Amino acid sequence: MTASFSSAIFPSSSSLISSSNSFLLHHNKIFHSPFSLSPLNHSHSLRFRKSLILPRGRESPSIRICASLTDVSPKVSVEEKQIPKGESWSIHKFGGTCVGTSQRIKNVADIIINDDSDRKLVVVSAMSKVTDMMYDLVNKAQSRDEAYISALDAVLEKHSLTAHDLLDGDSLATFLSLLHQDISNLKAMLRAIYIAGHVTESFSDFVVGHGELWSAQMLSLVIKKNGTDSKWMDTREVLIVNPSGCNQVDPDYLESEKRLEKWYSLNPSKVIVATGFIASTPQNIPTTLKRDGSDFSAAIMGALFRARQVTIWTDVDGVYSADPRKVSEAVILKTLSYQEAWEMSYFGANVLHPRTILPVMRYGIPIVIRNIFNLSAPGTKICDSTINDYEDKENLTTHVKGFATIDNLALINVEGTGMAGVPGTASTIFSVVKDVGANVIMISQASSEHSVCFAVPEKEVKAVAEALQSRFRHALDAGRLSQVAVIPNCSILAAVGQKMASSPGVSATLFNALAKANINIRAIAQGCSEYNITVVVKREDCIKALRAVHSRFYLSRTTLAMGIIGPGLIGSTLLDQLRDQASVLKEEFNIDLRVMGILSSKSMLLSDVGIDLARWRELREENSEVTNLGKFAQHLHGNHFIPNTVIVDCTADSVIAGYYYDWLRKGIHVVTPNKKANSGPLDQYLRLRALQRQSYTHYFYEATVGAGLPIVSTLRGLLETGDKILQIEGIFSGTLSYIFNNFKDGQSFSGVVSEAKEAGYTEPDPRDDLSGTDVARKVIILARESGLKLELSDIPVESLVPEPLRVCASAQEFMQQLPTFDEEFGKKQQDAENAGEVLRYVGVVDVTNKKGFVELRRYKKDHPFAQLSGSDNIIAFTTRRYNQQPLIVRGPGAGAQVTAGGIFSDILRLASYLGAPS
Repeated sequence: MTASFSSAIFPSSSSLISSSNSFLLHHNKIFHSPFSLSPLNHSHSLRFRKSLILPRGRESPSIRICASLTDVSPKVSVEEKQIPKGESWSIHKFGGTCVGTSQRIKNVADIIINDDSDRKLVVVSAMSKVTDMMYDLVNKAQSRDEAYISALDAVLEKHSLTAHDLLDGDSLATFLSLLHQDISNLKAMLRAIYIAGHVTESFSDFVVGHGELWSAQMLSLVIKKNGTDSKWMDTREVLIVNPSGCNQVDPDYLESEKRLEKWYSLNPSKVIVATGFIASTPQNIPTTLKRDGSDFSAAIMGALFRARQVTIWTDVDGVYSADPRKVSEAVILKTLSYQEAWEMSYFGANVLHPRTILPVMRYGIPIVIRNIFNLSAPGTKICDSTINDYEDKENLTTHVKGFATIDNLALINVEGTGMAGVPGTASTIFSVVKDVGANVIMISQASSEHSVCFAVPEKEVKAVAEALQSRFRHALDAGRLSQVAVIPNCSILAAVGQKMASSPGVSATLFNALAKANINIRAIAQGCSEYNITVVVKREDCIKALRAVHSRFYLSRTTLAMGIIGPGLIGSTLLDQLRDQASVLKEEFNIDLRVMGILSSKSMLLSDVGIDLARWRELREENSEVTNLGKFAQHLHGNHFIPNTVIVDCTADSVIAGYYYDWLRKGIHVVTPNKKANSGPLDQYLRLRALQRQSYTHYFYEATVGAGLPIVSTLRGLLETGDKILQIEGIFSGTLSYIFNNFKDGQSFSGVVSEAKEAGYTEPDPRDDLSGTDVARKVIILARESGLKLELSDIPVESLVPEPLRVCASAQEFMQQLPTFDEEFGKKQQDAENAGEVLRYVGVVDVTNKKGFVELRRYKKDHPFAQLSGSDNIIAFTTRRYNQQPLIVRGPGAGAQVTAGGIFSDILRLASYLGAPS
């Protein structure tokens, strides 16, 4: 269009808008005018010559407008046929990605040709990115940006190149002719928009809808090229919709059915390729079906044809139980009921738009979601609940089908005693919200009517809050309302499942899973139908919450993000045990233990996905960084893809033990053989245990007393079942057990100690074992577990380190001087031997007298304590039940393998508490 033509159309700025409307009016006449088609070239385009109404005194140039319509020719006698409806029809819908390239269009044609249904209707979107390109054309023209011309050329080039790849001969010539006519018309229309600086919605819809016209024409011609007869349908001639506000439309099924009958009578075919997304109003004005319009088109067509099935082809294998980008263990759902799909769609799951389900739901027509790039995947069937129930029984499907989330929300809480029992308060609140134009996502109200809480998009919360405060200003000032509070940074987590209504305990399981993941719930909503349970959580907790509940309901691997502190002898042994057992735990027990960090006193190794335990030593050398305990804990706990975090402290460091309280308070579980926390100051111990009892964060320390022996768990089992502990007596040190088991037959005491040191049973400085402090710590731990409030200083300890040797500067000096005391120790051993007894170093918790002590005792040779060998430990529980015959626990109590095994057992116990199957 030339500049002179423009000036002829728009002589002055005052007439721009009226001229644009006049142009659109004539365009509407063109679109629905009677038409003819030459039967010689089977053109899909009509040519009209219409003059725009121009101001008087101006020349009225004639403009050639071509509208792409259907193969219809009144010149040819066509026998009218009634449309055959019912299960002989199958509906297929292919989105823009599916027809994004020439090869993909060929693939679509193959799928249609190979479908063994008697009749097929195919709904197609515009090629990938084309709809955005068309909207961009309109926006550029409206903004008076001349780049719309080059952008239109890009649209032409994209479709021209695709056509050359797909077609040849007459079919190529026909399509290219139509394409160039459409582009010429669009150029004129966009020029008018450019001059006016304004566009009406119907004009924009008409421009944007061309992408579907071109993809439908090309696909139909490709199917014909492969030997299958095919007609293409411009659905603006068939689908009639009424605008319903909120950027949505309602189909007029009665009128659409009439038009479909008429269209089919003139275009009978067993394969029809129809345009998605576009339709017309009752006034024959072009429009679109808005968001997810092509899916909606397919569903409407399915209802109009009473089809057997509607298949939505996409680029995923089906509907997932949760967003796989957030939950790697998400599974493809085989079936969903219409209601379940509706709920999941509403809450943001990538299923279908809720309105897409309505047309097919009326006639019980299944929708199948399938992956065009993975034809072997069966997809997800969305169907009537009775069919769904049968298939669920066959597959033992969980009561909760899926989980979905909505982010970037805020809660508004309107609260006050003056609301209780006052009719119309809720109505007033939501009238205000409606006037603001905000969308309410969720509502929660207590039965006391003391408060109403609802969620809105965060971008709308400021306007809603200000409007409510303005509306209720008098009530707020008078005190009838206490506040209109905004809680920002929220997300919604919805659990969806039709069977939840008839299954007790679903809500309890959901809330329990959230509690165990240390997730705080800010609001809850659930309808009486129980199709969904909705909770509001902090935005930063959303992914963690999603992962936790999905794991709980789907029995996916209970995943723990683990941090190992202290990769020394015990820590490294534990890492090797985890490496060796990892695959068995995953495959047989659904437990996924991921070591995300390893920390020593000087360096740490961190990973976002889990350290390869086959190479952890080499990786520490290659990729470690300077130790930072705060960063270490944050790295573990900040990983929202893994809901549960545990730190395993394999040190004997009191500084590390001092962090336990903060870790537990933040929701980080702790497993440790470190005795310092439980045997330290009593007030710190009581504070730690109180926190443990008040929260769902776990603190396991079985290995602090008996290494791999179940000492603490046995004691707890006795107490929890109502038994009364009278006394706990035991040989708690594997080192001292070894020493006194071998201190006999003329052996010197120093010789046995030296032998134990060389065998690796003692600490580098044997005085750490001989002092009895380690045994005293175990005694104080068991005393506190039994309910005694004792400090470590309350436990008298008989040290086996001769007093003169306690000041030796080194372990070497101590070992050199120890033989000077062999005679003293030898006499004790001989006295015991002469009395038919043995020496044993024991710890005692006297619960009856509320005291504990550590000392060297003599036992008869038939006593269980005299029967030990090697480094075994033995503990005797004397209780009200086990009074005459104490309950004995015996076994290896020292060594890296058994201690690491005890820690490993605690880790697995934690996993079972968090949802792993037992």
